[in-house]
Amino acid sequence: MAKKANPFEFDMSAFQANLVPPKFTEEFTKLAEKFKVSQIDINVVMDGQRKNVEALTAANKTAVEGFQAVARRQGELLGQAVDTASAALEEFTKVDTPQGAAAKQAELAQSAFEKALADTREIIEMSAKANVEASEAINKRISEGLDEIKTLALRYA
Repeated sequence: MAKKANPFEFDMSAFQANLVPPKFTEEFTKLAEKFKVSQIDINVVMDGQRKNVEALTAANKTAVEGFQAVARRQGELLGQAVDTASAALEEFTKVDTPQGAAAKQAELAQSAFEKALADTREIIEMSAKANVEASEAINKRISEGLDEIKTLALRYA
């Protein structure tokens, strides 16, 4: 059977190729010259902004990958649920007495409930992990950015 295309796949390479367009750099440099901001090294500022965009891109990439992993896992769980329901129906039809049917129904309901709880816990943990990983890139960049600002402030003070 041919593998179906995943509707949640996203190619980040095209997005990353245009992080800071050259026209933006030119316009920012012209603006800085217009306001006579000659003390500040524009290259340092632009490098900081490039790093900010890279951190956001990395965070977005991680978030998209996490979303894709969760969606794939949910699809797998749905397939398992269909298989389980089919097997349960087959087992249920083999029961001869009303008491046996009631017992089997209770057993299947309890099993389905426990599986649903475990699956929900797994999806929640996957989502939480993806969120933490995505925010780490931004948190790291914020810390670096504050250090850069401190360095610049001390240099031009």
